[in-house]
Amino acid sequence: MEPKPQQDRAEPAFPQARPEVERLQAYSAPLEGRRGLLRLDFNENTVGPSPRVVEAIRAIPADHYGIYPEYDGLREALIANLADQSGGRPGLARPLQPQQVGLFNGVDAAIHAVFHAYGAPGHRLLTTSPTFGYYSPCAQMQGMAIEAIPYRLPDFAFPLEEIRQALLEPPRLLLLCNPNNPTGTRLAPELVLELAAAAPHTLVVVDELYEAFTGDSVLPLADFAATPNLLVLRSLAKTAGLAGLRMGFAIGAAPVVDRVSRVTGPYDINSFAVTAAFAALADQPYTDAYVAEVLRARTWLVAELEQAGVRHHAAGGNYLLIWPQAPAAEVEACLRQAGILVRSMAGKPLIDGSLRVSLGTTAQMLQFRQAYAAIEGLQG
Repeated sequence: MEPKPQQDRAEPAFPQARPEVERLQAYSAPLEGRRGLLRLDFNENTVGPSPRVVEAIRAIPADHYGIYPEYDGLREALIANLADQSGGRPGLARPLQPQQVGLFNGVDAAIHAVFHAYGAPGHRLLTTSPTFGYYSPCAQMQGMAIEAIPYRLPDFAFPLEEIRQALLEPPRLLLLCNPNNPTGTRLAPELVLELAAAAPHTLVVVDELYEAFTGDSVLPLADFAATPNLLVLRSLAKTAGLAGLRMGFAIGAAPVVDRVSRVTGPYDINSFAVTAAFAALADQPYTDAYVAEVLRARTWLVAELEQAGVRHHAAGGNYLLIWPQAPAAEVEACLRQAGILVRSMAGKPLIDGSLRVSLGTTAQMLQFRQAYAAIEGLQG
């Protein structure tokens, strides 16, 4: 018998997703196997939350596990926290209303919701480069075009004039990470408001996850009636130590918060996160003390790096960049063997070959400094 002619390649045995999703390379991060190590790779709080948070979670009655979460009062608790001027905090120039606060399962969910609500094929995202890696896949899954303007070398200065020019043909979204992850670049809040006022038909989203470490928040100056196209994202992950519970906020004009909230589920935030958020917001002195310790550790580590002649860049946020003498991948692997995790910036524009090192306590940074010096053959 003659062999049967070979069939054309079979069709996939599963339903195909939207073309945008089929072409998408999802954002992924190596989050497994990190427990028990010194976590300087994802800019988390390195000591954990306030004891009041732990106490509040342990006090949740067992029968409440089977009840859908309730959110009453959480928006008001955040507003009270933001308005508090004790301890030299700036407070708010104008009162916020509960309907101006959106609740999300972490800021990642808020970012996704922004794109889901406002992004569509043919729309344009304007942002900077390099920046947080989740913005691009969110834009791509909506079929948006991405215009990412590079930071200015040698010090990764914000490309203000280039952004202004790009806004002359208004994009659908302008997304600013301030201070920027991973370069630490800071943009004065007055300039953020200027950009929002210059582009009233563009939704200007400011990702402020790291603002507590620099004090560049736009919220103390914001007038959402004057700039209803401004949306500010906040989290309790980096400062209050709730990264594992996922609690994020979007703050802006009530109609915009409403639209972004429409594309989320009714119970996206679990009861444990709600309970933890109430407790963390009520213990601001604990968070302030942790932030102050990180800033002390940053000052100490930068001085050590300068003395050792290590190329580095530290501008804002609870992280800095280091360019090792040996290949970055080898140094990263050696640090892991020493029990310390850092994040390689391999392949990222402008900073390829560097390591991003999160900042923790002074004792933790001493541990990092000793291990890094041994690997690189530095003095001290």
